[in-house]
Parts: sequence; C-alpha cells; structure tokens
Amino acid sequence: MQSNVDYAASSRPPQAAAIRKETIRRLRKGAVTAVMLLFAVAMVLPFAWMISTSFKTPGEVFAYPIQWIPAHFVWEHHLKIWTGTASFVPYYLNSLKVSLLSTAGATFLSALAAYGFTKVEFKGRDTLFLIYIAMMMIPPQVLFVPKFIMFKWMGIFNTHWALILPGMITIFGVFMMRQFFITIPKEISESAFIDGAGHARIFTQMMLPLAKPALATLAVIDFSWHWNDFENALVFLISRELYTVPLGLQNFIMEFNVDYNGMMAAASAGILPMLALFLIGQRFIIQGLSGTAVKG
Repeated sequence: MQSNVDYAASSRPPQAAAIRKETIRRLRKGAVTAVMLLFAVAMVLPFAWMISTSFKTPGEVFAYPIQWIPAHFVWEHHLKIWTGTASFVPYYLNSLKVSLLSTAGATFLSALAAYGFTKVEFKGRDTLFLIYIAMMMIPPQVLFVPKFIMFKWMGIFNTHWALILPGMITIFGVFMMRQFFITIPKEISESAFIDGAGHARIFTQMMLPLAKPALATLAVIDFSWHWNDFENALVFLISRELYTVPLGLQNFIMEFNVDYNGMMAAASAGILPMLALFLIGQRFIIQGLSGTAVKG
C-alpha cells in the first residue's frame, strides 16, 4: 500500500510539469494569434474606410469620430465611375486585355523555361540559370530608356503590346516553376522517355498537369503585377483611350482633385478584380507556395 502511495506521489511532479508546459504553449499561441489579428485589423482598416467613404456624402468624409457605416448610402459616386464622363469601363477593358494576355504568356513561358532548366540536360545549364536569376538584381527603371528606343524601332510604342510582350517574361516565374519541377521525381520523365515520349509530350501531358497548383499561384501573382502596373503604363502609353486602371485612377484624381468620395469609389472599383481573383485562387496559392518550398 505504501509503495502505491509513493509511486503516485512521484508521478505528480512530471504530470504537473507537463500541464505547465502545455499551458505555456497555449499562452504563447494565443499571444501570437492576438498579435497577428492586430496586424490583420490594421491592414484591413484602410480598405474598410475607403469602401465606407465611397458611400458617404462629402460632409461625412472627415467627420470625427469616424462613421464607419454611413447614415444614408450614396450611390451616385459609383454610378459616376461606371456611367459618367470619366467612366472606368475602357480602363477596365484595357487592363483586362493587358493582364490576361501577359499572364497567359508568362505562365506558359515560365513553365517551359523551368522545364528546360530542370529536366533537360545540357552543358552550362546551372551557370546559365544563375546568370538569368542574377538579372533580378537589375532595377527595372534603368531599362526604360532601352525599352523606349526598342519599342519605337519596333513600332509598338503607345500600344498595349509595349506592356504585353515584356510582361510575358518574368524571372520570378521561371524561378518559382523551377523550384516546383525540382520536386517532381526524375523517374517520371525517364520512364516516359523509355516509352518513346519526347520533351514536348512530357511537358504538355505530364509536367503541366502536375504543376497546376504552381501555375495557378503564378497566374494570380503575375495578374496582380500587371493589373497594378503603373510605371510601365505611364512611360509607354500616351493616348488616353489606351489607359489602364492605374492611369485611369490618376487621371480621375487630376480631374476631380476635391472629390474624395469619387476617388474612393474609383479606388474601390480598381481593387474589385484583385479581391475576386484572390478569393477564387487562395486555395491554389497556399498549395502552390507550399509545394515550391519543399526543396530549394
């Protein structure tokens, strides 16, 4: 009987230590969650204020304390964006054209180049890839003058092709797709070679289906880059009918420099495609990023 009591007493300290350790772990997890929640709220607040302001009257814009939910929703600012003289419809169509074509080309070409850097053996492959990746260190602004001269010579200056063609080449996309293809075992392509398949068939019928999560992730990221691209559109587009959404937003602000409600309505309209794209592709983004991070 005494031995049982001693055993129970001796087992209490380890049990108490385990409980204390679990409590500390939960407290740390709760603290990290609270901090992340605070950062999330801080990032969402400007967007909430922007959307709220787009439905307010001019007198409610700078009211203090902030009235997050307008007393009366005013729709005329949004109607002006879509139906007025400063309609965003042409800008939307231009941005969709540039972003979709650039993203489609960049996604396919990045996957094709990444396949060559991982599954095709040739002399100097790794050295060539390092040189290619090193180009990421060059600021894109220093290329504006060479691009300007080249586009003038090609006859595509002040056309959407001045944005689409360079947008199809993305160093980050090649790097990202290469990291994904590295995770695919070589035995898959080698067995296909034994069965008589060539590189074209292996790439289109085997690698691309396996790379769907990474391709979707790259497409979402690349589309957001092109949709929000302001510098290239500002430099290479002159005609107003060619303006994309960022240039259209700047043009709206310059024309209506005191219309804060209209500015917020225009900004809200500009982020709608990005929000919709992220909501649709968030599952692929998480899956694709986790897949490309398996090997370095």
